[in-house]
Amino acid sequence: MTIGGEAVGRAYSAVDVLEFLRRAGLGTDVVTLDDREVIEWQGGDHDVWS
Repeated sequence: MTIGGEAVGRAYSAVDVLEFLRRAGLGTDVVTLDDREVIEWQGGDHDVWS
């Protein structure tokens, strides 16, 4: 997962994504997992994990 072009780790679930966002100061009051203008999903989406 990258935030602002910086690699922050690998997310294996939506919980991981939320934790990386929280660490970056982007809580769920700022961004939601289905906001495609903010999050670019590759190989799935917030409901699909390979």
